Amino acid sequence: MVGIRKRGEDIRQFILDNVESHPRDVSNLAVKTFDITRQAVNKHIQRLVEQGALIVSGSTKNRHYFLHPLLQWETIITLENKSAEDSIWRNDIEPKLGKLPDNVRDIWHYGFTEMMNNAIDHSDGKQVSINMTRTAMSTELVLFDNGVGIFKKIQNALGLEDERHAVLELSKGKLTTDPERHTGEGIFFSSRMFDDFRILSGNAFFSHTHAEDEDWILENQKFQTGTGVFMKLKNHTARTVKKVVDEFTTGDEYGFTKTVVPVKLAQYGNEKLISRSQGKRLMERVDRFKVVVLDFDNVETIGQAFADEVFRVFVKQHPHIDLMSLRANKHVQQMIQRALSNAAE
Repeated sequence: MVGIRKRGEDIRQFILDNVESHPRDVSNLAVKTFDITRQAVNKHIQRLVEQGALIVSGSTKNRHYFLHPLLQWETIITLENKSAEDSIWRNDIEPKLGKLPDNVRDIWHYGFTEMMNNAIDHSDGKQVSINMTRTAMSTELVLFDNGVGIFKKIQNALGLEDERHAVLELSKGKLTTDPERHTGEGIFFSSRMFDDFRILSGNAFFSHTHAEDEDWILENQKFQTGTGVFMKLKNHTARTVKKVVDEFTTGDEYGFTKTVVPVKLAQYGNEKLISRSQGKRLMERVDRFKVVVLDFDNVETIGQAFADEVFRVFVKQHPHIDLMSLRANKHVQQMIQRALSNAAE
């Protein structure tokens, strides 16, 4: 009897663990994982619904399941009063998080205060709306300011050609429009600490998902004023602030010395990476790092001029930088090797 009860608990916990990523087919996933009938799985799901752990939506053929929120809360912070982000954290955010492991609370402390400070110091907005949703498995926090928009501000401050170029620069790290007061590390490290991190502003959308370890640009058809930041983290994770920071430090110096650049962010729409100007755009500001890793995931091809600019010209101009590549397909590897061979001559 104990064994049967334990198996039932395992099935229901599996459903709770996977329903966020499989809202439509979590029952099919449980059937395959535990080798039981659909009817048996549906009984466990119904029990979770009755217990208030799950919410069901839609008809039988289009049924979705969601974790029941333990907390849904929102507030509006007026920026004209020059509110301090640590006070907002201490008085408004931290008490709403509930009981969390110290490492999870530390990530939320870092991420929220960094993003709130950006809104206070850089948005030129008058207010920030904050929305929190907490379930038994994870917590989501959304900040939305009514300012000029982060990508537009970076574009104007750095004289960039396109808002999407600002997304590429953010992905590298050490980007700030106010170097006297900010290091430009906050968004970079925050995006790596959370399970899901997104910034929506103007016509561009920056996203980093921990499980997929990738960034991308999506163009919005409707212009979005201000800046929206979405952060999501499981309530129990082994990740820590220190572990994330350590991934991007090298040697004995405890500094931000390594960056991983998603190469596909240098291309817009369906264009291919073939020109020297694209290569120069990709490598802007990376000379601030000691180790630069170019991630060629989802890059189908690169041109000779692009490869030459990155792997011959840049390498010769910056011999102190350790330039590496990863996840390049066969064609891209051949172009890289050709450029490296020319650099060695």
